Amino acid sequence: MKFYMTPGSCSTGIHILLEEIGLVFEAHILNLPRGDHLRPDYLAINPNGTIPTLVLDDGTALTDFVSIATWLARTYPRRKLLPDDPVLADEARAMLDFCTRHIHGEAFRRVFTPDRYGPDPDATISEGHAIAASAFEAVDREIAGREYAIGPFTIADAALFYVEFWADKTGMSLPHNCAAHYQRMKARPAVRQVLAEEGYR
Repeated sequence: MKFYMTPGSCSTGIHILLEEIGLVFEAHILNLPRGDHLRPDYLAINPNGTIPTLVLDDGTALTDFVSIATWLARTYPRRKLLPDDPVLADEARAMLDFCTRHIHGEAFRRVFTPDRYGPDPDATISEGHAIAASAFEAVDREIAGREYAIGPFTIADAALFYVEFWADKTGMSLPHNCAAHYQRMKARPAVRQVLAEEGYR
């Protein structure tokens, strides 16, 4: 498999899942500020020009976080990345969706690419942080009393971790349960390995 990624980005969450499963893959690093994701050779693989992308052994390209995480969970069921219990599995997918589409898509997209939203980047960044703070408070209530996002470790934790990582790196304070989840994730061997490989200690 070929994994197209950028250190410290949302692809970090998929990188964690790959290491948790123990898969062998060929890593391709994309420099987003340099525009590597817009090169014709990459757009031929992922026409959206987004990361992460996972190219399977048969040449099929999975081109977004949710599809890759879900494929990994279904393809390697012994790793229990989605629970057998359908209610818990739905909870995991809901948390995954909330992290990737709302916290990432609505909050941190404003923080990292404010120029997309209008002429006042400072106001947009502040708005993004406010959306993120409100979202983390909602997650904090949801995960109270749990070891991981829905109880056992799942694909949802990889998504929650990368937005918590962004909060940490942009100076945001996480609420109590999210902060505990973040530290618990950082203690996992696969997460420690991924952060070291991506240049974070």
